[in-house]
Amino acid sequence: MTAPRPPRKAFGGLSLPERNYVADALRTETVGGLLLLCAAVAALIWANVPALQGSYQSVSHHRLGPAALGLDLSVAHWAADGLLAVFFFVAGIELKRELVAGDLRDPRAAALPVVAALCGMAAPALVYTLTNLVGGGALSGWAVPTATDIAFALAVLAVIGTSLPSALRAFLLTLAVVDDLFAILIIAVFFTARIDFAALGGAAVGLAVFWLLLRRGVRGWYVYVPLALVIWALMYKSGVHATVAGVAMGLMLRCTTRDDETRSPGEHVEHLLRPLSAGLAVPLFALFSAGVVVSGQALGEVFTKPETLGVVLGLVVGKTVGVFGGTWLTARFTRASLSDDLAWPDVFAVAALAGVGFTVSLLIGELAFDGDPVLTDEVKAAVLTGSLVAVVCATVLLKARNARYRKMDEDERRDEDLDGVPDVYEQDDPAYHLRMAEMHDRKAAEHRRLARTTAAARHTGGEVTGGAGEENDGPA
Repeated sequence: MTAPRPPRKAFGGLSLPERNYVADALRTETVGGLLLLCAAVAALIWANVPALQGSYQSVSHHRLGPAALGLDLSVAHWAADGLLAVFFFVAGIELKRELVAGDLRDPRAAALPVVAALCGMAAPALVYTLTNLVGGGALSGWAVPTATDIAFALAVLAVIGTSLPSALRAFLLTLAVVDDLFAILIIAVFFTARIDFAALGGAAVGLAVFWLLLRRGVRGWYVYVPLALVIWALMYKSGVHATVAGVAMGLMLRCTTRDDETRSPGEHVEHLLRPLSAGLAVPLFALFSAGVVVSGQALGEVFTKPETLGVVLGLVVGKTVGVFGGTWLTARFTRASLSDDLAWPDVFAVAALAGVGFTVSLLIGELAFDGDPVLTDEVKAAVLTGSLVAVVCATVLLKARNARYRKMDEDERRDEDLDGVPDVYEQDDPAYHLRMAEMHDRKAAEHRRLARTTAAARHTGGEVTGGAGEENDGPA
């Protein structure tokens, strides 16, 4: 009779390859998040200093590109539709890797971040909708507070949660990737005013060619980059947001390794493009999207207008309640249970951090209130305010738990046999226990030698190195 499978632990320990992947992703996204923060601050300064305001508007609205193809777009438009396609391309590769090689390949493990992400999008949308129904505001911005910013959230996590267990870090990373996928689906479905079916069909043909070339093992950036640009242009002309093309191409890349490979093509491309995405594409988008005019009156109106108040409450309250509630419901009504090393306040702190909704929230805000520049800027200010409040709340909660995290982090990193693999991953390896036994035998032999030396010195009345001397009024 087959032994019953033990209950699955939510936020349990990661495999070593998965932990290394998460660590590498965190390092890049941390730098990208800090650059994103610097870009946002630069945008606010540029847009609010009287002597610089004119130049910011001039640069943002400067148009460039081939007019014959209908691609003479403003700089801000290129940042939102062009550069963010790179960001979503990397997000698509991350999601594909999680689905075929990461934790999401196990449907039981995938349930937790997927349910948490869905609840973390539904709750903010509900909070925004209720706020605007009561206050008589516009319901078109319901999707603004639904997205979590990967780079910003992970950068904050790296700074204030230095000892956070790797499983919780991986949960936030996976949740944000799933969150971004659903956000781009929302953009494609709800914010597409018109569809040019000829252009959309051309984009679909381009994607099919892209997929066939990948399956036939064709290599060379000079093949894929021009094709990707054509697919992007056709997707843009179709009326569907062009970033959808990035996600679609990312999902097509193979993310499993073969016998002669140390890294899959998807991981290789992601490794090359992640610095470009986190270090250039997203910060430039923030530079030309976060430049809203801020004043005391404008900040006060953030908490009085139903549209802006709904965004702030959605990010701060809705995200926290949705992510935490989805996680708790999954643990309550499935076989998943919380890891013995964690407590629910730990999950609540990470759920609060999910309220950092910067990049995609700004993008959706532009789409939701297109044609109303005043309300668009007010909603952007609300996104910045809500994200800042979420960061402050998460900082307080994570700092309160950091001592506990530090000990867990030390346990995860301990490598007593100095073989380069943390001991926690070798508990089922007999060779590890043999090495540890030999080490303990050597240490025991050294202690026995020291004990004999000490006993002999005391018997002869001599001094013992490291013991008490006459200056300490005690015998050696």
